[in-house]
Amino acid sequence: MDDRELKGATAITGLGVTEQGKVYGHNTAWFAGEAIRLALDDAGLEKADIDGLLVNQGVTPLPGMGGIDLQNHLGLTNLRLLAGMQVGGATAGVMVQYAALAIHHGMANHVVCVFADAPLREGRSGGGAYGGAGGGYVPPGMSGLYTAFGMFGINAQYALAARRHMGMYGTTNDHFGAIAVGQRAWAAMNPAAQQRELITIDDYHASRWVAEPLHLLDCCLISNGGVAVIVSSAERARDMKQPPAYIWGMGQGHPGDLKRAGWDVDTQTGAPIAKERAFQMAGIGVDDIDVCQLYDCYTYTVLVTLEDYGFCPKGEGGPFVADGKLGPGGSLPTNTGGGQLSGFYMWGMTPLAEGVIQTRGQGGERQAEKNDVVLVSGNGGILDHHSTLVLSPQPS
Repeated sequence: MDDRELKGATAITGLGVTEQGKVYGHNTAWFAGEAIRLALDDAGLEKADIDGLLVNQGVTPLPGMGGIDLQNHLGLTNLRLLAGMQVGGATAGVMVQYAALAIHHGMANHVVCVFADAPLREGRSGGGAYGGAGGGYVPPGMSGLYTAFGMFGINAQYALAARRHMGMYGTTNDHFGAIAVGQRAWAAMNPAAQQRELITIDDYHASRWVAEPLHLLDCCLISNGGVAVIVSSAERARDMKQPPAYIWGMGQGHPGDLKRAGWDVDTQTGAPIAKERAFQMAGIGVDDIDVCQLYDCYTYTVLVTLEDYGFCPKGEGGPFVADGKLGPGGSLPTNTGGGQLSGFYMWGMTPLAEGVIQTRGQGGERQAEKNDVVLVSGNGGILDHHSTLVLSPQPS
């Protein structure tokens, strides 16, 4: 089959976003159920209309095998598609891809893709919530080398990656800071964002070090909450409650990490692999993209992702973002809800949710002027996994 047949064949028809941030008193299953309830209401569907469920959990567990027991918790019956999925922050895009393929081939009609997490506890820091996620486990063999040499946690590994980029290409903290400042400006226009107070580059530099060269304002938020989307056929989408966010293109990229000399995982992502198929399917090039929703666990992730999609040559991400083009009024609106740095942190569902909002034209004050082609990226691990979605308000 020519993969261009998939362009616009399916659409995101429902979006549910719970309250985000320091929301206490609920477990992960509750957040997942609430996100699905909101998505059903958004789409104008009943629970009985859902015949597919794909589940991605964060660091706090859902009941059963990777969340599969969520079906019974929600009272969903007669499902034709069910799976728990985990590729880190790339999972949101991967779930949508599999849902779209299943629907296109007649395996399901309406598939819910949901992520939920509840790591925050009263009296415990966000860093503590994620810092204990590994339970002190040290992987055996080559996978345990980082820990054996004293490098613990995700912050340190991304800090090392950012430092390598700085050393190779002359990237500076001012470049990272431009991303943080721009995204906070977008968040100031998003009523659902956790951090809405404007910041300056001086504020960025004054924020404490987390793992040098990463400041606090280089790092994403931690949030309790849930996000769900519903994927349907384009034919059904046309008669549903919301304007469809048509799926023009989709792809995955998993370069792997062989942990040996010459294998550069610090300045390369899976974006080139993922975008190749997604852009081909959509029939677009990088110059056609109006709005970007890029996975931004760190400012560095945004910068290196822009390079790998081809918005600028490798190593020139710093100068590319320095003029503020990613922020309000810029030529490449990026992470228009504030992203994970200032909006909320729901792994790959953060960029996907804002991508749907922008595609529908429902961004309010922060709505991009042009939204014909919206790029959504997901990133898992330490730049190990990548997903690409291309959305549009037009069917083709």
